[in-house]
Amino acid sequence: MNDHDMTHDSSPESAPETTTLQAPRSYVRRMMLKKGGWIVVAGLTCAALGTTLGVTSAAADPASSAAAEAASSPAPAPTGGGPAADPSDGGATGIVDATSTTGFTMTTATGVQVTVTESAATKTVGASARAVKEGASVLVLGTVDSATIDATRVILQRGGDGGAAAAEAAGVIPFQQGTPSPDKSVGQIPDYTEGEGTIINGTAAYKAIKAAQAVVPGGINDRVVELSNGEYEVHNISVNWPHHVFVSKDFKVLGYE
Repeated sequence: MNDHDMTHDSSPESAPETTTLQAPRSYVRRMMLKKGGWIVVAGLTCAALGTTLGVTSAAADPASSAAAEAASSPAPAPTGGGPAADPSDGGATGIVDATSTTGFTMTTATGVQVTVTESAATKTVGASARAVKEGASVLVLGTVDSATIDATRVILQRGGDGGAAAAEAAGVIPFQQGTPSPDKSVGQIPDYTEGEGTIINGTAAYKAIKAAQAVVPGGINDRVVELSNGEYEVHNISVNWPHHVFVSKDFKVLGYE
C-alpha cells in the first residue's frame, strides 16, 4: 500500500481607468519651432505613453518578471524525501480525513496527505470496514506510488492518534521546502549504501513496515529492501528526516537515519 505531500480571479470591470498624459499645446508648439523639435515631441509622447501603461524597468527585464511571478506562486507540495522508485509494497499511518466509494484520504502525523484506494480484495483488520471513517487512526499497507496507496490491508488502531506521539518521540522532522535533511542517526546503523539490497514485497515487507511505522511514523514507506545479512531497510519519504529505518531479521527496529 502506498501513502503519501502546498488563482486569483479578476474581472475587466474592476480594472482602474487610465488617463493618457498629454503635453500642453502651447508647449508643443514652442518645441516644434526649435531645431529638432519633432524629436522632442516624440520623446514626450513616448514618456507619456510609458506612464499610462505603467511600464517599469522590471517589465523590460524578462528575468526580473519571471522571478516576481515565481515569488507570487505557491510552493509545490512535498512529494519526496528520497529518490523516486517504482510502485512497491509500503505503507503509512494517519488519521482518516474523508471517505468515498473508492477508498479514503488520510493525514500523517507530519501533515502528509495520503490517498488510499480500496478494492474487493482489501482486508480491514481490527474492526469492520464501516469503522474506517473520519477521525479513525489507521495503518495502511499496500502498493505505494508517491502519495497514493493501493490498499491490501487497513489496520484500525482503536484509540490511536495517527502516530503523533511516536513521531514526536522519534524526532521525525516534517518536510520543509528548501530545507536540507540533517546528518544524524539514532540506534544501530549498518554499513549501508543507498541502492544496495533487493526490493521485496509481500508478508516480510509488511512486517518490516509495521515495525517501522510503530517507531517512526509520519512519513510514507515506499519500499522495503532486504540486505545481504538478512536485515531490512525501510525507505521513508515525504519527511525531512529520517529516510532510512533499519529493521532486524525478527522485525524489530534497530536504528534510523
